[in-house]
Amino acid sequence: MDALKKNILSGIISPVYFLYGPESYLKEELATIIRSAIFPSESDAASNTHILYGPDLTHGELVSKASEYPMFTSKQLIVVRQFDKIKKPTTKEMQKQHDEKFSRYITNPAEFTVLILDADQIDKKEIEKLPFSALKKYRHEFPIIKAPDLFASNRAKMSGWEFDPDALKAFTAYIQPSAREICQEIEKIILYTSARSGEKRITAPDVYDCVGISRTYNVFELEKALSARSLRLCSGISLMIMDQEGQKEGLGNIVRFLTTFYIRLWKLSLPEVQRLPQAEIAKILGLYGKQEYFLKNYLAYTRSFSLQDTEHAIAALRDADAALKGLLPYPDEKYLLLQLMQKLLG
Repeated sequence: MDALKKNILSGIISPVYFLYGPESYLKEELATIIRSAIFPSESDAASNTHILYGPDLTHGELVSKASEYPMFTSKQLIVVRQFDKIKKPTTKEMQKQHDEKFSRYITNPAEFTVLILDADQIDKKEIEKLPFSALKKYRHEFPIIKAPDLFASNRAKMSGWEFDPDALKAFTAYIQPSAREICQEIEKIILYTSARSGEKRITAPDVYDCVGISRTYNVFELEKALSARSLRLCSGISLMIMDQEGQKEGLGNIVRFLTTFYIRLWKLSLPEVQRLPQAEIAKILGLYGKQEYFLKNYLAYTRSFSLQDTEHAIAALRDADAALKGLLPYPDEKYLLLQLMQKLLG
């Protein structure tokens, strides 16, 4: 699949892509890469990308749509989801005519159309029959992830990060072996660890903080609890994180992550930032690539925190950091944590 992506990114675009298998996330990801490679701008992509559904059209109708010239651009993208459930004509004779029409098109596809046919898992016997047999040249399978540890390791490396061995073991123990969940959780971890200077390495504590033995006890749930102004929930989640990796180290990680969290909210409160396009806002917040996905979370959180709230929180986090470094006295880490949460929500 890496070679396929490399070809697309280098401008080698096939007129047809037949993507089948249960890993919908990877198929969606590839479709997004193709879309970006075809169109010079998002406005061109929006007006010339057509999403169709197999149960709503026959092969003949699909060929007719693929043969229509695009508007204002040299290419159009047609994505057919549930292609394996494409509507069949009412008679066998009509079915034969539609299959033949589709086969002729696939043999000589329109140069101005890129056709992505997305199907679920297809039986080995069925895939050798029409219409699937006509697509053999353009076939790309996306089977269930059988080695989630290897897949997770490779996905992290694609972003320039590397799992420590014990971190990878913990990660694969807690995550369902699906591409969607693996990729989304890795993006969360990278977002979390990117606030830390040093090597781009994912450690076991990073996994515990972001995924955790229970999804209830991680820093992303802590964000939500802060937004909901729940002192009980914030304290409970934080204490569980500290129990997972040690009192002082756990609290230090919480302080570091929340400092980044509140600084991002502070930047979002500035009028000159609010007027910028979302892509520019993401860069200002230090969200790059797929981390831009988390911008919507931050934009939602700004409704719960005023500029004064964020400045007060940053000051409280600075004091907690100073205490952990021995510059300010405190009885113990749990006391310091509860004091911090009261200040953040005060």
